Amino acid sequence: MAGQDLHEHAGEKLHSALAGSHDESGSNSSSYNIDAVRPDDIGGKSENAPRTETSQKCAKVSADLRRTTSNVLSTVASRITTRTWPEPPPPPDGGINAWTQVAMGWLVIFTTWGWVNSFGAFQTYYTSTLPQSPSIISWIGSVQIWFCLVISVFSGRLLDAGLFLPTFLVGAIIQVLGIFLMSISTEYWSLMLTQGVLTGIGAGIFFTPSLALVATYFNKRRGLAIGLATTGNSAGGIVYPVVVRQLLPTLGFAWTARVLAFINLACLSIVFAFMRPRLPPRRSGPIIDFASFRELAYDGVVAGIFTTSMANYFSFYYIASFGRETLGLSYSAASIMVILINGAGIVFRVIPPIIADRIGPINVMFPVTLAWAIVAFCWLAVDNVPGLYVFTCFYGICSGSFQCLTATTVASITKRLDTVGTRLGMAFSIASFASLTGPPIGGAIQAANGGRFTGAQAWAAIMTFIGFICFAFVRVNQAGWNPRVKC
Repeated sequence: MAGQDLHEHAGEKLHSALAGSHDESGSNSSSYNIDAVRPDDIGGKSENAPRTETSQKCAKVSADLRRTTSNVLSTVASRITTRTWPEPPPPPDGGINAWTQVAMGWLVIFTTWGWVNSFGAFQTYYTSTLPQSPSIISWIGSVQIWFCLVISVFSGRLLDAGLFLPTFLVGAIIQVLGIFLMSISTEYWSLMLTQGVLTGIGAGIFFTPSLALVATYFNKRRGLAIGLATTGNSAGGIVYPVVVRQLLPTLGFAWTARVLAFINLACLSIVFAFMRPRLPPRRSGPIIDFASFRELAYDGVVAGIFTTSMANYFSFYYIASFGRETLGLSYSAASIMVILINGAGIVFRVIPPIIADRIGPINVMFPVTLAWAIVAFCWLAVDNVPGLYVFTCFYGICSGSFQCLTATTVASITKRLDTVGTRLGMAFSIASFASLTGPPIGGAIQAANGGRFTGAQAWAAIMTFIGFICFAFVRVNQAGWNPRVKC
């Protein structure tokens, strides 16, 4: 009976030791304090007491180590599976500060895409003064667009990281410096380096962060805000060719380029003084968000922008050359086509965004790209000057309606506003390769057809129609076949 009592007492001690160990660890670990049960509690001193005591200490250290490792792994796992940044605050959707950013965005697009889209005036001038073929000369404008867009994948992320002001300053300096150096360029290679590479890199550094910044200030009025900002594209496409057309015969190429540089310097100085980001920095996050490519809607939008960009810049660059080479227009009369194709869309850069705010940007993109494809095919029928004027006006309207919706469309399929810069930069970077190759491909097709534009015109129209198919796919993917769903 005494032995039985002794073993019952030892069992109680063992149970108490296990319970105490469980309370200390705060988990369901199987470790326990073996020192709480001593050999003499069970049956007196053991012969192997030193060895047993050493084993007990080792077991205790092992249990503590397992407990510590488990806690560390739990902490790491919780940090991996939890977002490291909070949801951004809602946009003000109006107010003096927000509309000031729209005005600054207008100046940014005026000095970037207004400048880029006016290359048609230079294309016609270079064709008459340089020994290179029109297809080779168009590489200057294509490289300029390519750099302006491909750098977006990096510069867009800099906005999200809270580095807008230094990014803008660096880009503005490089672009203005490129235009000043362009004024002393007389050879093809020097024009490629200055007008093509330098101005393209500079514009690419600050264009996408600025446009994405405007988008972060608006929600319900985002389409209108970005649409108003993109009218700077058409305004620049009017002002720069007019300056070139008026000053080139009187001041010469060098001082004409310097005047353009001073215009950009003044505009970008104002932007640097007043444009400010709204959202707090998002330090973490990738430069390229590969998860976006698992979204069919995003893939469709990027593909649509890509295919239409190939056709669009060929048309913008070669519309004046078509008038001069096919219809016999003078340089002065042909350069009006560049002004017209940019200026015709200025009003329609505002109307589609207003409609998009009501029914959704994708619902507007669907009919816009269809109308654009139809107009593109109509270029094949142009054989006189009045027809060229009509075609140029309608093409500019459709192109302007499309371009003012691209940023809004990307933002509409982006869940977090603090990733708009990254996703917009990715889309523009991919489209840059279309802008790079589109005009030279069209020029090569023209050269292969003995200088006739028919093959190049048909190719541009087909690419525009493929863009329409892409946006039709996005519309069905987002809202099915129900026309009343906003998307």
